[in-house]
Amino acid sequence: MAEDLKVRYSDKDLAEFKVLIEEKIEKAKSHLELLKSAYMNDGNNGTDDTSPTFKAFEEGSETMSKEANTQLAIRQEKFIRDLKNAMLRIENKTFGICRVTGKLINKERLKLVPHATLSIEAKNMQS
Repeated sequence: MAEDLKVRYSDKDLAEFKVLIEEKIEKAKSHLELLKSAYMNDGNNGTDDTSPTFKAFEEGSETMSKEANTQLAIRQEKFIRDLKNAMLRIENKTFGICRVTGKLINKERLKLVPHATLSIEAKNMQS
């Protein structure tokens, strides 16, 4: 029965998670900027004076890298959005509560995946 009393993380715990998430958001934003600048600067890789065959190969790989960068940027934007949503859950003190079981998500899991909304138990039920 004692376990039922702890239905949310303490304010101290939430404050620790908030710092962790803020750091992750900053890192994710700078990574996103790198991806965007790489995408913007992909235009000319200095292949103008090389053989036409090499240039065609370069343009092909350039297209692939632009697509890969775009996919990475989209994933990064989603990650940032998920982290910001986790910040909202901290504000309204629902952070770390599994949306399926209503139980607290393991602290170690949240340190690794602070935007998690499912406990391992609930995640395994989905598989």
